[in-house]
Amino acid sequence: MAQFLEALINGISLGSLYAIIALGYSMVYGIAKMLNFAHGDVIMVGGYIVFIVLINMGMPAIVAILAAMLVCVLLGITIEGLAYRPLRQATSLAVLITAIGVSYFLQNAAQLIWGANPRFFTIMNYGNIPVILGNDQFNISVGKLCSVGVSVVIMLGLSFFTGKTKMGKSMRAVSEDRGAAELMGINVNRTIALTFAIGSALAGVAGAMLVGVYGVQLSPTTGAMPGIKAFTAAVFGGIGSIPGAMIGGILIGVIEILVGTFISTDLKDALTFAVLIIMLVVKPTGLLGKPIREKV
Repeated sequence: MAQFLEALINGISLGSLYAIIALGYSMVYGIAKMLNFAHGDVIMVGGYIVFIVLINMGMPAIVAILAAMLVCVLLGITIEGLAYRPLRQATSLAVLITAIGVSYFLQNAAQLIWGANPRFFTIMNYGNIPVILGNDQFNISVGKLCSVGVSVVIMLGLSFFTGKTKMGKSMRAVSEDRGAAELMGINVNRTIALTFAIGSALAGVAGAMLVGVYGVQLSPTTGAMPGIKAFTAAVFGGIGSIPGAMIGGILIGVIEILVGTFISTDLKDALTFAVLIIMLVVKPTGLLGKPIREKV
């Protein structure tokens, strides 16, 4: 029982990280109707910025995280303006190929700037909370518990922003009908740029947590696999849905940890994606996704 509870808590914690990344995918897809496959590489850049500010410059952790968010926001806006905005009327395939190209560009640029050697760092020494269950005892990382709290706060903040603020309502309008929103005086380009900025800021937070809390090695390909799993979580929960991204991330994290703990670590990725395939067959829109009806 203790082993299951420990695995469940670790799965929820890991899933909260996937949820933060998945929120970035869902925000961009929900508003701009495109899949930004370079999102995982923006996470990698955020990790490097935290490493530079925290380790090389000796600044506090909060300063390093804020610096990563700022750099990732600027990077996201630049990517949107240079790579995606000219393709606003292009086919989905053209945008997809461009996103893959941007991803490879960021990975190779990172290798030229920082090299290929992996780096490790810890944001701060959080410590552990001992949990006693009968005759069994295990420890829960305070840092990983904090990541769950951060993801919940981010989800609630984004839900409030998109539902209650003027800019958030503009995003929802662009998501529903871009042409009609433009006729109503909404600046579509600025709205989409803001969406990329928010998603990239979340990528900066995720980069700091991925390496500094979860101990993943920092390299030019650090964000690739977490990005894919977070995209899986976004689709699982219903891409374009903020609560769906949160639920999908938690479920993917729990499935991954439980499979790795009780079945096989070699099968955890395969079974995670198998669950996604089953979900797409049973409910293609995801758990909270809504079917889109096109008028003809």
